[in-house]
Formats: sequence, C-alpha cells, structure tokens
Amino acid sequence: MNLALFDLDNTLLSGDSDFEWSQFLIERGVLDRELFESKNLAFYEQYKAGTLDIHEFLDFQLRPLSRHARKVLDQWHEDFMHIKVRPMIGDKARALVAQHRQAGDVCAIITATNSFVTAPIAREFGIEHLIATEPEEKGGEFTGRVAGIPSFREGKVTRMEQWLAGQGWQWDSFEQSCFYSDSLNDLPLLSKVKRPVAVDPDDTLRAHAAQHGWPILSLR
Repeated sequence: MNLALFDLDNTLLSGDSDFEWSQFLIERGVLDRELFESKNLAFYEQYKAGTLDIHEFLDFQLRPLSRHARKVLDQWHEDFMHIKVRPMIGDKARALVAQHRQAGDVCAIITATNSFVTAPIAREFGIEHLIATEPEEKGGEFTGRVAGIPSFREGKVTRMEQWLAGQGWQWDSFEQSCFYSDSLNDLPLLSKVKRPVAVDPDDTLRAHAAQHGWPILSLR
C-alpha cells in the first residue's frame, strides 16, 4: 500500500486558492477593496517568503466567514469554483492525481488553506481525504476562529500524524510515501516522506531539492 500526498496551492493548482478566495470576495463587493486587497497581497508575499504568521493570517482569512450565513457562503463558493478554481487546474495535475488513484494509492490533499475553501476542490480532483486548517463552527455556522492546529509548516506534520493515527496507520504502514509540494513552508513534511517531490518549486525549495537529489516536476 502506497501513500500519495498533495499540497494544493501552486502545486495541484496553478495559483493560490486562499488568495483567490479573498480576491473573489473583493471583486464581489463583499470585502472592501481598499481595506482588504493590500493586506491580502502582503500576506501572500509573506507566505512565499516563509515569514507568515499563520494566526494573524487566519484571523484575516476566517473572520469574513463569520459575517455571512453558511448557505450564502456555499452559493458563493459554487461561483468561486467556476470563475477562479477550475481555470487553475491543468491537465497535468489531473493526470498526476489520476495516476495515483488508478494505482490504488491512498491519496490525500494536505494544505494550510481552510477546509471550507478546499473541500470542494478536493472533490473536484476525486481525492477522498483532505487535511486542512479547520475553521471553527457552532451550529453549522463559522465563528471566524480556527479549530485545532493549523495545517501549516510543522503543523502539517502534526496534523498528518494525527490523521494517520485516526486511520490506524503509521508512516511505516506504507511501502512508499510521496509528497508533492511547491513551497519552502512544506520542508518539514517533505522531509518525512520516502519520496519528496518539488513541483514548480520556489527558489528555496528548488535549491534544497537539487542539493538532496529530490525529483523536480512541473505541472504547468
């Protein structure tokens, strides 16, 4: 039995779903452009640089969810999938996932982006398992806070190992394990699998992959 793990943003997607969700809300007039666009851009640059304060970002990203009914958010997300997400899914990304699914591998997306944004995207890829940052809910509505440990940097390893334990597995339950990612922020989890793969990597990850002999792949 093999395990295939996929980062989502800038890996399976040729863009960032977190960033694009905020831009979508700005374009819809749900969020004020003057107040939110520059912050959204700043957080995205911090993420790429490896300097993001995840809790500060999640306060920015999750708070708008608490201001609208879940039914309305779900309707917006359907439009978001059509307008923003599907154009970011290339044939090579779909083929890579299909290859692992057809081989019978256990497939999971593991992402720092919250599960409200990413669960429909995982379904679009036909991937059953999703490990994502979880927004807190009460009575089916979002509170604007995070629940548990964010799935980010070392937190991805923690969340991954919690998920494995919940499935009755360990790392050595799998003959082969691989993780596809673009980001220096995923070095902790990339270092845990047997086959780390850098996908359209940032400069830091590209250098690390070359130094350690990791495969480098492009899905663009």
